[in-house]
Amino acid sequence: MAAQSISEGEVAFDAPGAGKPCKTWYKIIGSLDSEAIPLIALHGGPGGGHEYLTPLVDLYEKHGIPIIFYDQIGCARSTHLQEKKGDDSFWTFDLFVKELDNLVDHLKLREKGFYVLGQSWGGMLGSTYAFRQPRGLKKLILVSSPASIPLYMENCKILLAGLPRDIRDTLEECDRLGDHESERFQEAAFVFNKKHVCRIDPMPEPVVAAFQHLKEDPTSYVTMQGPSEFIIEGTAFKGWEGFKQGHKIQAPTLLINGGHDEVGDVCFEPWFWTIPNVRWVTLQGASHMSHWEERDRFIQLCGTFLKGFK
Repeated sequence: MAAQSISEGEVAFDAPGAGKPCKTWYKIIGSLDSEAIPLIALHGGPGGGHEYLTPLVDLYEKHGIPIIFYDQIGCARSTHLQEKKGDDSFWTFDLFVKELDNLVDHLKLREKGFYVLGQSWGGMLGSTYAFRQPRGLKKLILVSSPASIPLYMENCKILLAGLPRDIRDTLEECDRLGDHESERFQEAAFVFNKKHVCRIDPMPEPVVAAFQHLKEDPTSYVTMQGPSEFIIEGTAFKGWEGFKQGHKIQAPTLLINGGHDEVGDVCFEPWFWTIPNVRWVTLQGASHMSHWEERDRFIQLCGTFLKGFK
């Protein structure tokens, strides 16, 4: 087991159109001075923060892979921009790609190289980053990340139909009324989350922290996605079909989703058919948080892929 060393820092980020200085907060588990290639973890949301990805620390402890966590702009310890709520021209994929590139350059990873793991929205970001074939990207892991938002919405319809009738009625009524902020809607949506987002009861504290980040500052989430996991209204997400550019991903890629995942096979499989060098594993006992629900198997899959698969 590798001895754990932790360092934290901030990097200035010139966010286009922000109108103020911005910064990205990051944390490194392990040393970037070692010969080991580090993994950059891209959290979901948008706006979920890095904490819920903490099981990735096991990749350092068991496989010696340094881990770079960071809070994306708009959440947690990085710069917040609540004044940009509803600004579709600001909250774009390009904004987050630029932020990731800025972090890579700040940490001087181009020559050594780096891995990227993106979970949920983080995988949408990671795939978009990989489409551009950035110098230094060695391998890519996409975890529970939709290949197509239209297909994701189709899958959500199937999952919602499997909820108890009273829950469905509440969600449908609230949606019809545009009532997505009430306690009634939130409680009904939580039933969906417990089945298809995280099946551990009670939810691990770091997962709760992600929901708390979204509650405290929903700016990027609401603007890019919409009011909930299954209502997509944001310009950035609506109509997005990343798999159509999957052929541009040159890095070897591992796909992982869960058998009960809100990102089910319907909207995940297109990655498998379009990314040239790819393998795909579904963890049947898991939902959207397979890194928690099937932690040992998840870490074993990622570690083997990063250390061995060419």
